[in-house]
Amino acid sequence: MMGRRRVPAGPEVWVVCREMIPAGSVFAFLAEHRGRLFPPETFADMYAPVNGRPSVPPGLLATVVVLQALYGLSDEEAVAALRFDLRWKAACGLGLYDQAFDPSLLTYFRRWLARSADPDRIFAAVRTVVEQTGVLAGRARRALDSAVLLDAVATQDTITQLIAAIRRVARQVPGASTLIAAHCHACDYTDPGKPAIAWDDEEAKDALVSGLVTDALTLLGQLSGHQDLDEAAEQAVGLLALIAGQDVEPAVGSDGTDGRWRIARRTAPDRIISTVDAEARHIHKTQQRDDGYKAHLAVEPETGLFTAVALRPGAGTAHHEAAIAPGLLAHERGRLHVLADAAYAAAELRAALTEAGHRLLIKPPALKPAVIGGFTLDDFAINTAAGIVTCPAGHTVPLAAPGGRYQQRRATFTGLCAACPLRDRCTTAKTGRVVTIRPHHDLQATARHQAATDLAWQDDYRRWRPMVERAVAWLVARGNRRLRYRGTAANDRWLHHRAAALNLRRLINLGLTHTSGTWTLAPITP
Repeated sequence: MMGRRRVPAGPEVWVVCREMIPAGSVFAFLAEHRGRLFPPETFADMYAPVNGRPSVPPGLLATVVVLQALYGLSDEEAVAALRFDLRWKAACGLGLYDQAFDPSLLTYFRRWLARSADPDRIFAAVRTVVEQTGVLAGRARRALDSAVLLDAVATQDTITQLIAAIRRVARQVPGASTLIAAHCHACDYTDPGKPAIAWDDEEAKDALVSGLVTDALTLLGQLSGHQDLDEAAEQAVGLLALIAGQDVEPAVGSDGTDGRWRIARRTAPDRIISTVDAEARHIHKTQQRDDGYKAHLAVEPETGLFTAVALRPGAGTAHHEAAIAPGLLAHERGRLHVLADAAYAAAELRAALTEAGHRLLIKPPALKPAVIGGFTLDDFAINTAAGIVTCPAGHTVPLAAPGGRYQQRRATFTGLCAACPLRDRCTTAKTGRVVTIRPHHDLQATARHQAATDLAWQDDYRRWRPMVERAVAWLVARGNRRLRYRGTAANDRWLHHRAAALNLRRLINLGLTHTSGTWTLAPITP
């Protein structure tokens, strides 16, 4: 049953120590307004209506979660602050002698949120405050960006992953430990340490890899007929199948049937990097490689408020910036000015946003010439309606009909390039230049022309797009680039709580107050 009020133990800190709490701080604001920000009915659906003992009030837990996310604390650190820090006691309405609660309750509260109909209700509550203040009224700019967030686990090598995946099957699948003891002999899977081999001996390592892959395939074969596995067991078997195939290939001179394998001389595109967090991925961003997730952000650049956030794995086309962007803007009403870097320049996204009536300030990626310093695609006169392409030398050829996976159209200048005086600036192909365009070519070409020649477009982009970096800096400050949880869902909840806390702090700095039953921004006097 949901608790609605907690009786302070001792004198209420906000009453007796008000002068010690910094005025205009998040603590002072929550001490005054936490009941309005997180009323009991916000969380009523998460609790039984009448059964059980009264719980710790969810408004108190939500207040702690916001402060915890704002200051980047663990559960233990947050509860310690609640016990010993007068500011935290005042913000949460506790008495001077209140011992707070066990840290595990924060874990349970996050689980209840995750399983509820509205897992992001804390972020939604702060967004409602933003809407009532009208701070975004007339501010139609939205800057999109992504930030790398590092995972909470260690990246594992191939051998470690194979052993860990087999051990996980032994724990999760009924009867699997017996099968492993009978059929898997590459190493002692009951020994928690590393296999006892000469690690500086390449032949010994190759033999271990071969044995581990053979054991994995054998175990998968033995389990292939099991139909009554629960969800945890199915996940363990599926993870083993992925690990057994992602990093290995048959050894030289082998087709794999003789049991000889080696670590592949390439990296799988969507490689699992740890069996502890199977959703973390390698991330390549701005010529730097990290491991973890990406936080996708939509920010109003003038105020720095987060209008939408989402956390996704760091690799895969489904999690690319251009694929996530429509969801970040889905709740918006009216025509927007969308600012973004070249990661959001995909033709499909540009077409969708243009059709929705938004003004796009999305930086187009630079075209790469076939010859260094030579002609790019924009140096050709391409008429998609007439189906012709004219090269810089004046030769005109037809565009072929769309075809292939990406519905590309090609114009081939075979036989026209051999004696062309501009050949050295155009192509190195013996048969001549081939021009390839994709759907939405005209839209992309127009965007490149606008970015290069429209001074108003350039001024707006340079003024407002860099402001999103301020919001990213706020997001990852205080060590918050390193995540504390495993899995996309748990870390996505944290990101929403972090964004809610930052938005609340920003609103307080702008003069947030509650008058006449609504949230408003009061002018701040120096």
